Amino acid sequence: MAEPRVARFTVAIDGPAAAGKGTIAKAVAVHFGFAHLDTGLIYRAVGRKVLGGMDPVEAAGSLLPDDLERDGLRAPDVGQAASGVAANAKVRELLVKFQRDIAHQPGGAVLDGRDIGTVICPDAEVKLFVTATDEVRAKRRFEELTALGTEISLAQVREDLRVRDARDSVRRVAPTKRAEDAVLLDTSDLTIEAALAAAVEVVQAAYLRAGGNRR
Repeated sequence: MAEPRVARFTVAIDGPAAAGKGTIAKAVAVHFGFAHLDTGLIYRAVGRKVLGGMDPVEAAGSLLPDDLERDGLRAPDVGQAASGVAANAKVRELLVKFQRDIAHQPGGAVLDGRDIGTVICPDAEVKLFVTATDEVRAKRRFEELTALGTEISLAQVREDLRVRDARDSVRRVAPTKRAEDAVLLDTSDLTIEAALAAAVEVVQAAYLRAGGNRR
């Protein structure tokens, strides 16, 4: 007998850079068998094209799925470029449908980013806002970048995050903020396992209310 499944179930996970939302989103998607989209990669891919000399709107309009698989998308300069293009209203308009199509596909989906619960999927069945202290986030991003072979100091990572946080939180178009009905998950003092368990508990409760099975 087939397991009960809901026709559509969206999990929106927002938060600042290096708070752990991506790790949690991927793990939640695997746990429940949902599709997953790291929406930050979309803007990083556009930012990478812009660094290569392309106009932001042209870059967004020409974006292909393969662009999300290209090398170097996690580089600091690409991250700053991504934050810049994300403030462009036309760029965001071009990319909204792509994100919503994935969010609303049958079987369930998890999207993580900065405006998923407020703009892209305000009707999501679950909204999480994942955060951590500035120092914890800087340390995590520093370890991530150095593991990839990027030569950068912790001080520079800390400054890059500060600049990006400021830009993302005050931009006129879809600023980073917690949706009023989003569950706050502070991962500063949590292990990966504990953070994931907390997220799964929230998603599981909502999934059962929506008619899904226990996972």
